[in-house]
Amino acid sequence: MPVTIYGIKNCDTMKKARAWLDKHGVEYAFHDYKTAGIEREKLERWSKKVGWEVLLNRFGTTFRKLSDKDRNSLDPGRAMSLMLEQPSMIKRPVLELGGGKLLVGFRPETYSDALAVRN
Repeated sequence: MPVTIYGIKNCDTMKKARAWLDKHGVEYAFHDYKTAGIEREKLERWSKKVGWEVLLNRFGTTFRKLSDKDRNSLDPGRAMSLMLEQPSMIKRPVLELGGGKLLVGFRPETYSDALAVRN
């Protein structure tokens, strides 16, 4: 099953997720959307699958730097624009699995279940 992990290289959560994948022998491709960007179509597909509310990283410094007006007036279109303009506003990691399966965030037990890996 092809696995691609999306995120930012220096993010602590990304480091934990990549270390988990490495420890469990899961082969994956890494896409750093801080340096390589993210395609609108892919972000829209993810949004349809899990919802923009799940994808938007509301805890990062980039989001917290937004004005109160911008933080409080979010809708799907505005959230999409923000994530495309500033990919660090996308929650990390996003793990694409074969068959259209998508995981957002990192929880070892969720990875184990989704990848049928024993701890």
